[in-house]
Amino acid sequence: MERRIIHTDNAPKAIGPYSQAIRTGDFIFTAGQIPLDPATMKIVEGDITAQTRRVLTNLSHVLHAAGSSLSRVVKTTVFLADLNDFAAMNAVYAEFFGEQPPARSTVQVAKLPAGALVEIEAIAIAN
Repeated sequence: MERRIIHTDNAPKAIGPYSQAIRTGDFIFTAGQIPLDPATMKIVEGDITAQTRRVLTNLSHVLHAAGSSLSRVVKTTVFLADLNDFAAMNAVYAEFFGEQPPARSTVQVAKLPAGALVEIEAIAIAN
């Protein structure tokens, strides 16, 4: 199967040796997105709500560039710096994924890149 690297300027560029996403066959595997503003490459100001909104917007842009969308996501993994932020993150997450959300795992981690409060990665089906 062919492996195609996905890149879009509408989401933050990779801050390390990785791709924003890889498309192989009908599947798209995204790198974890943190709440970086793609224009400034700085973490957006605000709490977990603002950061989750930016993360999911970034993720949406990556999926669009790969020929998919949030509605085609089958699995996400959410990494939180503080599991006490779960309810607020979950409220924003529900806005983006609606009635038929994907399977999900959520874990608390010791630290996220650039001091982020949240990081989300996804697996999606191409349109």
